[in-house]
Amino acid sequence: MRQGIALVISAPSGAGKTTLIRRLAAEFPGLGYSVSCTTRAPREGEVDGRDYIFLSRQAFEERRAAGDFAEWAEVHGNLYGTPLAPVREMLAQGRDILFDIDVQGAAQLKLNLEGTCFIFILPPSMTELERRLRLRGQDDEAAIERRLANARRELCEAPWYDALVVNDDLDAAYDRLRAAYVAATLAPARNPRLVGDLLATP
Repeated sequence: MRQGIALVISAPSGAGKTTLIRRLAAEFPGLGYSVSCTTRAPREGEVDGRDYIFLSRQAFEERRAAGDFAEWAEVHGNLYGTPLAPVREMLAQGRDILFDIDVQGAAQLKLNLEGTCFIFILPPSMTELERRLRLRGQDDEAAIERRLANARRELCEAPWYDALVVNDDLDAAYDRLRAAYVAATLAPARNPRLVGDLLATP
């Protein structure tokens, strides 16, 4: 059985990561999704347990102290963390898991999980990123400036990822994201028994 892959996708706010992830999950329904815990308030349309596990700060800190998270980070004043137990169980079953996390969390996973594929979604330009953030209408001016400043810091971390995908055109960006994922599933390290099993056949 092929070993499961942890597919980590990061991007600055406004780069279009969520839209691309939804398309990938729709095409590959067997791709498990790592539902993160967060202390931020739910946005319109978000469902607890599906989009995020929404926790109070106290509850999050208690789980963090108990070692329940594979990674955690504080982003825009809110805490985010990935529950460890379900991740280990899914990977052991040979299931691929998609992680939608920021660069802080990705760096922790790079240390804690082997066989992880890291993909970074980039905007075509900072001007376009700012335009998208303003178009969303979800943040005030101070929040937009904070997100842009954070984006510049996050982009500096992109070179250590395994693949960089520029979201200039949604369809083209999705094709590149899909290709990076499929290539990761074909790596010999993810299929350690394939050649031996083949040689053992008549």
